[in-house]
Amino acid sequence: MAVSSGEGKATPDRHIASRRAGEQGLLFDTQVSVPPEDVGYRGPTACAAAGITYRQLDYWARTKLVEPSVRAAHGSGSQRLYSFRDILVLKVVKRLLDTGVSLQQIRTAVMHLRDRGVRDLAQITLMSDGVSVYECTSADEVVDLLQGGQGVFGIALGRVWQEVEGSLADLPAERAATDDDPDEHPHDELANRRRARRTG
Repeated sequence: MAVSSGEGKATPDRHIASRRAGEQGLLFDTQVSVPPEDVGYRGPTACAAAGITYRQLDYWARTKLVEPSVRAAHGSGSQRLYSFRDILVLKVVKRLLDTGVSLQQIRTAVMHLRDRGVRDLAQITLMSDGVSVYECTSADEVVDLLQGGQGVFGIALGRVWQEVEGSLADLPAERAATDDDPDEHPHDELANRRRARRTG
């Protein structure tokens, strides 16, 4: 993934444009709440929030593009649990695909995003010319890319964050359960019976 730096390239026009972008608050939003890391969402919920099909979700998990970080599927009947951050990345992948960015470029972008802290993601705007993906963390960098003709469209992750948060507000979530605590498996009756049989 190409990363643009805005240092040392200031022009009067760019300062005006970046000030306006900052005033509008369209690209960089610092007001985000980070959900607990042990809260996850099942596949159908992740699909609904990210706007993707279950087939896409399954394929991306199998090819390790976006894997569930709360709980992976282990054997028949087990459910994957995707974190809020996973769903955010799923939605970004969908948007990049819809604009014609290649899966190879998207994979590079996703690997880069994995290295970022959760709060850092809300500060990033991904810009693309349809071929390469660029990371911008300031309005100056966005303006640089636009002036250089490299940015055709942008995805402000802070905005995507708010969309995902809104989508998940009314959808079911669950905490990652430990195998020793039957109270944390209220809906897994079969697992609870097995545990009861083993403990006598």
